[in-house]
Amino acid sequence: MTAQSNPTFVSIGECMVELSPGVDPLDLRSGFAGDTYNTAWYLRRIRPDWTVRYVTSVGQDALSETMLGQMRAAGIDTDHIRQLPDRTVGLYLITVRDGERSFSYWRDQSAARMLAADQGQLDRALTGADVIYLSGITLAIIGAAGRAVLQQSLKVAHDRGALVVFDPNLRPRLWQDTRTMCDAITDMAALCDIVLPSFEDEATFFGDADPAATLARYQRGLTRTVIVKNGPDAVIYDHCGQTGSVAPTPIAETVDTTSAGDSFNAGAMAALLSGADPEVAIRLGSEIAAQVVCNRGALVPVSVPEIDLPRPG
Repeated sequence: MTAQSNPTFVSIGECMVELSPGVDPLDLRSGFAGDTYNTAWYLRRIRPDWTVRYVTSVGQDALSETMLGQMRAAGIDTDHIRQLPDRTVGLYLITVRDGERSFSYWRDQSAARMLAADQGQLDRALTGADVIYLSGITLAIIGAAGRAVLQQSLKVAHDRGALVVFDPNLRPRLWQDTRTMCDAITDMAALCDIVLPSFEDEATFFGDADPAATLARYQRGLTRTVIVKNGPDAVIYDHCGQTGSVAPTPIAETVDTTSAGDSFNAGAMAALLSGADPEVAIRLGSEIAAQVVCNRGALVPVSVPEIDLPRPG
């Protein structure tokens, strides 16, 4: 894949109010986060020279306005976020036990469910995108009709030259059933240039025997790059026919795995889309994620490792 000078990265999905526990589980801290937003936020930290745009829908209430303000303060382009008068933003609560997190959600009135309700608006939001990023959660929340609209918009953008990047991020509670989830994930992945699955989820819902099976299953359609994350175990990849594995950065103590995959994706894409070797990209993603899991919450300060990334132009 050819590196581009100061590309426009467009992330599509849902940002929510996050309630996360401090050292005292009853001491809840609030913020804004969501899988595709987390990736956009970390990517902006790693590559401040890139334009990073977020595409979603929010309400017109005070909470939505505060969220938009936080996005802008983070350097995120919010010009294509729709504000709906009869909706608001969703909320989730993180519970952490032994470093592993679980979530409770309140998102029935989430405006983000309507992000693909207007084909023309979505097409305009993707205009000028060099890279478009979405996840399985994006697909789940917008429903079947929204998925059809989103697929059409992605095809138009892809025909204009945009790369499409997809994290399957399997969350069965958001889907009507597992079969619908797996079919929708498979269909979308075949339309994408880069797919970033997590083996544990893929093994659970697709029955993959090992990461190599996950890698092979996603090598279809337009997909040219697959990077399979596997927790503390080796990350394997196939990038335009180049294959290999990379041991992740060791972690002394895992505090909270919220956003581990999201931050990994940001680091890996920041390097890969800059023209770096896939193993350099995986190492950068791993080092960013290793910092994130040592802290509480989805969005935490990170220092970018000294990796020589190509900077074209």
